[in-house]
Amino acid sequence: MSRRIARESALQVMFQVDMAKVEHEQALEYIFAEFAVPESSQKFARFLITGTLARLQEIDQILQFASKEWNIDRMANVDRNIMRLAVFELFYCPDIPGNVTVNEAIELAKTYSGEESGKFVNGILGGLLARAGKSRDYKTEETLADEESMTAIGPVETTIQADIEPVSKGDLE
Repeated sequence: MSRRIARESALQVMFQVDMAKVEHEQALEYIFAEFAVPESSQKFARFLITGTLARLQEIDQILQFASKEWNIDRMANVDRNIMRLAVFELFYCPDIPGNVTVNEAIELAKTYSGEESGKFVNGILGGLLARAGKSRDYKTEETLADEESMTAIGPVETTIQADIEPVSKGDLE
């Protein structure tokens, strides 16, 4: 399975859903057929899309906080959707190393948006990763209370933490 191909497909679907208000299943089928996405990559792409869309409000709150002076609606459409997918991976997929998620998002931004977008995506996602800690223990209420860097985030994380259900590799099979 190529997770890069899956992420590219997921980005294309998210863009269609966001901009053209296309149903995600319709967009998925179109992208899979149009770009001959291997079956092994389709499952992960579908997982990313359904997970991101199911938690879109929470993900957008996280992005809004992390982007500080940038309103999420003012972000470039491609950048916003790259980061939505990456935030889903960072917060809900503990089996995927955070640095891998951030690096993949940067590469997608460079490919589909531009060099400056790579820096923008890196700044926002890198900041989230640094606040969260590399061990991903931030997903517990106790860790939130203990982590000084996380307390500045406020109620968004508290709300999100109660709903987090990490995903394992077995869920993708």
